[in-house]
Amino acid sequence: MKKISTIGRILFALPFAAQGLNHFIMMDYYIGTLTSFIPRTAFVMVLTGICLIAASISIITKKLVRLATILLAVLLFVFIITIHIPHLINGVDTTATLIAFLKDISLMGGSLMIAGLYSEDTKVGIKQ
Repeated sequence: MKKISTIGRILFALPFAAQGLNHFIMMDYYIGTLTSFIPRTAFVMVLTGICLIAASISIITKKLVRLATILLAVLLFVFIITIHIPHLINGVDTTATLIAFLKDISLMGGSLMIAGLYSEDTKVGIKQ
């Protein structure tokens, strides 16, 4: 069972690292997805990329997993509130936006689930 949860934890984290790297490689694309009320878009893209990569590394290395997954859930919630919901309201590519909206809700739930399994004060990392 431990091998399955290790594989699952790594598979959960790797796409966040890839997305974080994409925030640097495809910055113009991501800046285009932001709503107009988000200031300093290039800075926001770099910061978001760093946060996604840091969360991924933390989850893979099992360092501060609880903190990283709670912050990741907060970040996903911010995506939902500031990007997906405004795009759904404004009718911007509604099919793709709805898919991204539901995906981020699911990832937020998974992130909170992982946070609930890990405790920073245990040596093993998982609550006994």
